[in-house]
Amino acid sequence: MKTTSVSGAALAAASLFSSFAAAVQPLTVNGANFITKSSGNRFSIPGGSSGVSQTSDPLSDGQACLRDAILMQRLGVNTIRVYNLIADLNHDECASIFNAAGIYMILDVNNGFQDSYLDRTAPWTTYTNAYLTHVFSVIEAFAPYPNLLGFFSGNEVINEQSAVNAPAYIRAVTRDMKDYIAKNVDRDIGVGYSAADVADLLSPTWEYLGCELANSTSSKIDFFGLNDYEWCGDATYQSSGYNMLVEQFGNTSIPVFFSEYGCNLVKPRTFTNVPVLYGEEMSVMSGGLVYEWTEGENDYGLVNITSADEVHLREDYGYLATEYSKLDQNLLTSANSTATGQKPPTCDPDLITGNFWSSWDLPARPSGVDALISSGISSANKGKTVSVSSTAMPASVYDYNGQQINDLELTVLAEQDSNRPGLAGNYTPSTPTGTAAATGSSSTGASSSATRSSSGKASSTASQSAATSSGAAAPMVVSSGAATFGAFLASLLFL
Repeated sequence: MKTTSVSGAALAAASLFSSFAAAVQPLTVNGANFITKSSGNRFSIPGGSSGVSQTSDPLSDGQACLRDAILMQRLGVNTIRVYNLIADLNHDECASIFNAAGIYMILDVNNGFQDSYLDRTAPWTTYTNAYLTHVFSVIEAFAPYPNLLGFFSGNEVINEQSAVNAPAYIRAVTRDMKDYIAKNVDRDIGVGYSAADVADLLSPTWEYLGCELANSTSSKIDFFGLNDYEWCGDATYQSSGYNMLVEQFGNTSIPVFFSEYGCNLVKPRTFTNVPVLYGEEMSVMSGGLVYEWTEGENDYGLVNITSADEVHLREDYGYLATEYSKLDQNLLTSANSTATGQKPPTCDPDLITGNFWSSWDLPARPSGVDALISSGISSANKGKTVSVSSTAMPASVYDYNGQQINDLELTVLAEQDSNRPGLAGNYTPSTPTGTAAATGSSSTGASSSATRSSSGKASSTASQSAATSSGAAAPMVVSSGAATFGAFLASLLFL
């Protein structure tokens, strides 16, 4: 399928509005499902991701965020994953634009700068006061945004090159993040991990990070992402190994989803896996993130941003849009008592298979970190939701055939709605089923107001997680420039 232009009748003419303030509904983690707190419906993730580029913090350029949010909303995105964030920058405009679009954010706390990542080969050398100060600063910067779904404490830190005790350090960072949130943030925010596409490590990583530890309950992850590139071209449920994933995660007590997917060994990518991933057979999974948003050196992009004000939709975008348009929304939002009632197993060496770390004697916090958690980061940069004054597409957009698509704009959603395929441009607010709460014991997104204020895998040089042998993100040149934003949206998740 090739993308075609959208008529002006389908979308309202682009325009400026004086003020939109928005807050998406809070989400909770209930067993193996994300749940929309007000309605009790399951929240599933269809999404995408981007690779590493030498550029600025992706959530610091409002015009670029508006441009991409419009196209993501049109595609059906309900969540984005973002790498390489700089805590000291202002993210208010970007976070508020995605909030108004009904799009949640899952954020990686690590980047490639010094004292901003955990070295997978020697994690004890980078697990420091300075590193955790960086992590806590990212939490402070983004926690106030109601559309923050959660954080990743690590991304592919555990792989064939990692130190044998690296898993213990991931649990320690998760513990420190969750303890900081509990002490310094007025709502719960989930913390998860994104795992490498290494078959022998996948199950023990999930078991080790997701079990219940009596003397450190906060070190358990709240959700688990896996980077999977095994479905290439017209693969099948069996040949891709999806059937094995269903068997492996069938008794999961936390949400599991693809934090990256989208093999590109067969081009164009037709995304024939989407009906399977979001179908009855894989209902144990909570969706996934397509790699990647912006076209780069490795030919994974859904869009090609040729300049700050010109975007070309790639053929992959059209195929993905077609597959997402077929999704059964009732199936995606249906929770069942078996999934929501799952309880985590108790940590025990018998859980772990193969030559994997099986001790839960976690590293002690570095000197001074207890005080940071107790009193918080002094003079932290804290974000806030701001009005979205412009909804007009700030760039020229062309479909795969080179035809310009006109009359694109951001659709500002009502508080009870998050984005989904087909919603933008044909939107009628749903009937509210509850009121968003400002806080909640298991909430992963909250509103303070009822109104809106392996095979086919990305190469190590392109994949965020493997940008350096140490497990750090590639270093960035701090710059501005709207054209570069898309290359950093790590993951887009769709409801």
